[in-house]
Amino acid sequence: MADDPYKIIGVARTASQNDIKKAYRKKAKSLHPDLHPGDATKLADFQALSAAYDLLGDVEKRRKFDAGEIDASGHEREERRYYHQYAGGDAGKRYNAGPGMGDFEDVSDVFSDLFGQRARPGQRSSGSGFQARGSDLRYQFEVDFLDAALGAKRSLTLPDGNSIELTIPAGLSDGQTLRLRGKGAPGLGGGPSGDALITVTIRPHPVFSRDGNTIESEVPITFDEAVLGAKVEAATINGPVSLAVPKGTSSGHRLRLKGKGINPAKGQVGDQIVRVRIVLPERIDPEMEALARKWKEQVHHNPRRPTGGKS
Repeated sequence: MADDPYKIIGVARTASQNDIKKAYRKKAKSLHPDLHPGDATKLADFQALSAAYDLLGDVEKRRKFDAGEIDASGHEREERRYYHQYAGGDAGKRYNAGPGMGDFEDVSDVFSDLFGQRARPGQRSSGSGFQARGSDLRYQFEVDFLDAALGAKRSLTLPDGNSIELTIPAGLSDGQTLRLRGKGAPGLGGGPSGDALITVTIRPHPVFSRDGNTIESEVPITFDEAVLGAKVEAATINGPVSLAVPKGTSSGHRLRLKGKGINPAKGQVGDQIVRVRIVLPERIDPEMEALARKWKEQVHHNPRRPTGGKS
């Protein structure tokens, strides 16, 4: 990504994280490929926008970019995508192994300190029968919206370079913590390893939002489709479906797609709520203008009139 990510999203360098998120969602809705099938230019713009948000939407990546530690392409992107330093840890340490262990650069130093010699993780020291369970290690992992909604398997790279496979259950919530047993710090004196606790943050989606197991989205329709009714294509988390727009539908009207929301491993499947938005053409031709004038003269309709009042 060679261009300035701030310019791509359309915000100032002093913008807050919330402002960046709002600007990204607004622009992504207008550029999303579902709204421009076959348009290579719009697809390229959408991909550039997504790459810019991948950089600025992450607080640590943004800090590094602003400080000049990484360029606009984000060379540390793979590492930062898979884990973040535990919030309470020392920035100089690879991870925080828990209370009482913060002064050791490596877990093997703990063995050396306790038993007077260096011992490999998982190996009992010959000088003592003492055993202790390893500490739990905490990480943060960023998950795509659809992976959290539908479930997926993703590889997680730990600070020591080892990779583990993370199973993302369908319906995973933002901020939820997953426990990987035995993937934490090694035990002492041959004791069992601790667990890895993965706290998940979910990336926003340009088309979908979520309320519990309900998916919400928006579909643009034309003036004639609103007046006459139509069948239009609407995006769902499982792919496009045909949506019946009733005759006389107004902007903001909400249509329900039964069973098209989150289908969690436990619990009831949700629905999808599609909000209708009437979009007029960029240029109003004379025929459409004449039709509107004629309709206005013949029909006295005031949508702003209070219920039961007079126009």
